[in-house]
Amino acid sequence: MLFNSLTFAVFFAGVLTIFWSLKSWETRKSFLMVASYVFYGTWNPPFAALLFATTALDFYLGARMGNAIEPRARRVWLVISLLVNLSMLGFFKYGNFLLQNFEALVGLLGVNYKVPHLDIILPVGISFYTFHSLSYTLDVYSGMIKPTKSLRDFVLAVSFFPQLVAGPIVRAADFLPQCAKAPVWSRDRFLWGLWLMNLGLFEKVVLADALLSGSANSVFGHPTALGTLDAWTGTIAFTGQIFFDFAGYSTCAIGAALCLGFQLKDNFRFPYAAVGFSDFWRRWHISLSTFLRDFLYIPLGGNRLGIGRAALNLIIVMFLGGLWHGAAWTFVAWGLLHGCYLVIERVLVGIFAAKFNRPSRYIEIFFGLITYGAVCVGWVFFRAKDFTTALRLLQSMVGLSSGGEMILSTREILQVGVVTLLTLIFHWRLKNKTVEETASELPGWVLGSAWAFMAGAIVITRGISNVFIYFQF
Repeated sequence: MLFNSLTFAVFFAGVLTIFWSLKSWETRKSFLMVASYVFYGTWNPPFAALLFATTALDFYLGARMGNAIEPRARRVWLVISLLVNLSMLGFFKYGNFLLQNFEALVGLLGVNYKVPHLDIILPVGISFYTFHSLSYTLDVYSGMIKPTKSLRDFVLAVSFFPQLVAGPIVRAADFLPQCAKAPVWSRDRFLWGLWLMNLGLFEKVVLADALLSGSANSVFGHPTALGTLDAWTGTIAFTGQIFFDFAGYSTCAIGAALCLGFQLKDNFRFPYAAVGFSDFWRRWHISLSTFLRDFLYIPLGGNRLGIGRAALNLIIVMFLGGLWHGAAWTFVAWGLLHGCYLVIERVLVGIFAAKFNRPSRYIEIFFGLITYGAVCVGWVFFRAKDFTTALRLLQSMVGLSSGGEMILSTREILQVGVVTLLTLIFHWRLKNKTVEETASELPGWVLGSAWAFMAGAIVITRGISNVFIYFQF
């Protein structure tokens, strides 16, 4: 059930009507839990059982950790949670990938061994809900939260349908306290939630799919070398597409949650206005970067053990962050590239920090454009189906491919250029604000006009909308 479908519109309207008409908060939460499982079960009902099984196990393990007196016992329960969750994720998402790489490895040793191909169906959103559930046992182990006594509340926290299949990654420590007390109906909050859902759908349906995806698909799907302009246009188109697609989903999720009285944290803060790669990861997929920072980078030692160890920790974290996105070496290359970006940035900041302590606006924009260009290069590996495609496109981008074809029309190039320019302008103008702060400064008629414009554009272009990119992760 996709956010950008009429089926979801009917489902969501029904959920809102029943949810707010129920008097008991306990009944409302039970209804919302059932609705979330219905939402998830529309993709593949048996996987709803898998979702519940992993959730119930972590609830049990969290309770055992809370009752354990000895630190060693707490570590045992945490290790069990990590092993079970990561094993399930590994089997469904990386099973065939690991077998294929094992076959290639033994082939290098001269052994002709053909591994069987496992007919594995990837459960939708498994990467997200695994981290939702794991955040609970990790936070219980660290003492950040106490184990909840309500299985229903924890099941709802993991399966809450707005963020279930493509984020944001909502930690139990942020969601469970909201289950303690019934939210009070607020007309302004409800309308703001609907406005955000409208904005998210506009980002996805109009900007990502109707205006950018066609050029990106043409360039990345082309089998031969391209002209430099076409190669850059396709890459920049995907750079915008991946943002509007994923940020659009996150914005819809935050808006839907607000309509139900729940608060989810922002997942994007105008990332294409980032100055440097640390800044980029403070603005891009914030829930994942925060998760990796708190539960991987800091436990590895962070930057407390010297420059060399900090660099290694960054590489490890970004390697795993890349692998989290998909079972392919191109995703690993994307993660490692960003790891190298972060290491290089840290070294350069250490050398030149004093000189650029308070950079001028022009220097800031200059470094921001360098960051944006490097991020575009990284997206080549993220989007390309293999390294051959990625390297061919990179060669075309720097003009090293002779006889490159021109496959994009003038209209497509101008279309991508205008959308990209407006995106960068908006990101830079609003980089130090939230969407809510910006909206609060505008007259009501402006917000209403924007709502009507976005809704009309969604209706006109809805027929060419695609599945959200991050559903595959």
